[in-house]
Amino acid sequence: MRVDIGNALGATATPGVSRTALEQLDERVASAHERIDHGRREAEHGYAALSLPRRVNVDEVLAATAGFDPEAVLVVGIGGSALGATTLAAALPAPDDAPPVYALDNVDPAHVSSLLDSLPLSETVVNVVSKSGTTAETLANFLVVRTRMQRAGVDWTEQTLVTTGDAGPLRAMADRHDLPTLRVPNGVPGRFSVLSAVGTASAALRGADVTRLVAGARDAADDLSGSLFETPAYAYGAVAFALGRRGATSNAMMPYVEALEPFAEWFAQLWAESLGKDGLGQTPLRALGATDQHSQLQLYRAGPRDKLVTFVRQTKRAAAAPVPDDLPDGLSYLAGEGLGDLLDAEFRATEASLAAAGRPNVRVEIDRLDARSVGKLLYGMETACVLVGELEGIETFTQPAVEWGKVAARGLLGAAGDPEQDAADAVAEKERLVVD
Repeated sequence: MRVDIGNALGATATPGVSRTALEQLDERVASAHERIDHGRREAEHGYAALSLPRRVNVDEVLAATAGFDPEAVLVVGIGGSALGATTLAAALPAPDDAPPVYALDNVDPAHVSSLLDSLPLSETVVNVVSKSGTTAETLANFLVVRTRMQRAGVDWTEQTLVTTGDAGPLRAMADRHDLPTLRVPNGVPGRFSVLSAVGTASAALRGADVTRLVAGARDAADDLSGSLFETPAYAYGAVAFALGRRGATSNAMMPYVEALEPFAEWFAQLWAESLGKDGLGQTPLRALGATDQHSQLQLYRAGPRDKLVTFVRQTKRAAAAPVPDDLPDGLSYLAGEGLGDLLDAEFRATEASLAAAGRPNVRVEIDRLDARSVGKLLYGMETACVLVGELEGIETFTQPAVEWGKVAARGLLGAAGDPEQDAADAVAEKERLVVD
């Protein structure tokens, strides 16, 4: 992974960061690196995510998934229990006959029914993922899936893989039915769990090279140093922090690789849930190049100066998909070009357009979309996020606002316990001004 922060410098952008300010900030980065390095060595809560490339047991994942030969894979989870899996399913190369991966990460009944209607249930492997084993949305969806399989005459126990913690209802069910089970690592919040069994199991079911994925992350982990001028992840995190403090309160993640569109969703959770605390944090936005040049770029270039745009691109493209030679009048400039050339030109023009308007943007590059490069990218973004948390002085690995909502939902459904009822009462006390 390479990071070019030139278009975020004060000489180009407003808001921007001067080279002098970066040099001063680098002293704080060095101190933050010491804290991060200690935390990952000791596998402290949260920091344990950054030690996953050395701790995760890929052989266990491969063994647990080896007995399946699915036509489709259905991940049942929510948030970090699903976004990492869908990111890897889209980004990692797999055999031509690899099964598609679907996710049930919402409880919209119409969507759930439609998806289950479309799946070959007798040939679908279900990977249900919940660290606590008590996540209401996940367990509700899984029970619906299980019932649908039973009604279709499918033995769900032969087609279910469980990924969960050491205790809880899901673990108890897996033990009772002797289901293959993978363990969610301790000390790793869900949004940081992509490199564990949480994310890699579905990729392994598709035949993707999860060994090289973890090896790429390990390379990135080994390359961490105490300077933003030597570590791409720290360069990105430091600039995002500095721009946030200077008014860039939104961060638009815009990959110029179709297969990385789910990565932008994964990044949005990572950035929002980790850093949105104490009145701080950038709002992550999701975009896709070149598609969203036609839907969002107007705002990024001419709207409020409150955004950092992060581009992600691969420098070594696959087949160019050449444009046919029989071109109509006015399109001769496309002669001899391929779609890859057009996409690259679109990227460069968009980057230059923002720079010309003085809008900060950062270029993140990977060589190619392969397992090793994806591992480096994911680890790099996790590291950048942790660095921003250290620089902001916030608790990166907690999510109290999310927990409040979970408690309120349980209370509204009649769960026992005073905290749930208190939260439910707060929902019921909503002020209303209805226009009908």
